[in-house]
Amino acid sequence: MIHKYTHMKTTKVVTLKNRPAGLPQPADFAITEETVPAPGNGQLLLQSRYVSVDPYLRGKMSGTKQPRFELDKPLNSKIIAEVIASAHPGFRKGEFVSHYLDWKEYQLSDGSGLIKVDAQTAPLTTYLGVLGITGLSAYLSLLDIGLPKAGETLVVSGAAGAVGSIAGQIGKLMGCRVVGIVGTAQKASLIRGEFGFDEAVNYRQPDFKEALQQACPNGIDIYFDNVGGPVSDAVLSRINSYGRVIACGAIANYNDTETATGPSLLPLVVYKFLTIKGFLIADYAARFPEGLAQLAQWLNEGKLHYRETVLDGFERLPEALIGLFEGLNEGKMLVKW
Repeated sequence: MIHKYTHMKTTKVVTLKNRPAGLPQPADFAITEETVPAPGNGQLLLQSRYVSVDPYLRGKMSGTKQPRFELDKPLNSKIIAEVIASAHPGFRKGEFVSHYLDWKEYQLSDGSGLIKVDAQTAPLTTYLGVLGITGLSAYLSLLDIGLPKAGETLVVSGAAGAVGSIAGQIGKLMGCRVVGIVGTAQKASLIRGEFGFDEAVNYRQPDFKEALQQACPNGIDIYFDNVGGPVSDAVLSRINSYGRVIACGAIANYNDTETATGPSLLPLVVYKFLTIKGFLIADYAARFPEGLAQLAQWLNEGKLHYRETVLDGFERLPEALIGLFEGLNEGKMLVKW
């Protein structure tokens, strides 16, 4: 039965006020209000419940990733929303859905792209994390580009983050020796303890390169790169012949105001027969069912663990995004309300 709803809602909206120069600042965002009308025929009213906050959003803010965010328009990302009212035959009040939606408390939808998610099958937040794009990014890129083999050494940068923590655990399931690179002693303990990494190296310690060498005495066969920058330069200096590099992210460079430079890689690629490949999850859409089935099985078997950093309150969305680049998150960064 179609739920009738005739009232209008006032909603808060997070918009992009300025294109950031360097690290985003609170002043680069604005929180405005607008009116949301009652859903017409074929529409449904959504209330955002959990918002995914991810490093790639930084590029869309600066205009370097398409489609870019426009000034004075809402930002958007993957959201879990609840159907508050429906005049759409395919959706009922009380159902939960997921899609790329605007950063608004309430918004109308015609149902396009919405995927229903079941809170009884798994916690809602997992559909934005280990059972969503996060888990798929780790699984598909590691298996397709990394080609892990038992006994090989896998190094993961950003290892306490959403994707890195899952990638390292999958590497262990594939029989690899896994070394994680993190930025604090607390995160080092987390990935060794809860996530089962063999070693953890803090890139902020003065002897980082020596510590990395000690952690990888037989060199590095696979590098799952989430950060770029000097960390990746250090890892690549230890990579073995026929090594594979998964370029999944470069958070260390997202706020740079000048073009980053590093060692010339071409001689290294040639003489060590390296494979270096970039990864964008959209290219793997056809394999999502395969990946989600395997991730769900591992999760249900207790073979995968995850962490979430959840900020409570719509107004904290800018704080959450800025916090990503300050290393404030363990696992997936989310905002709920």
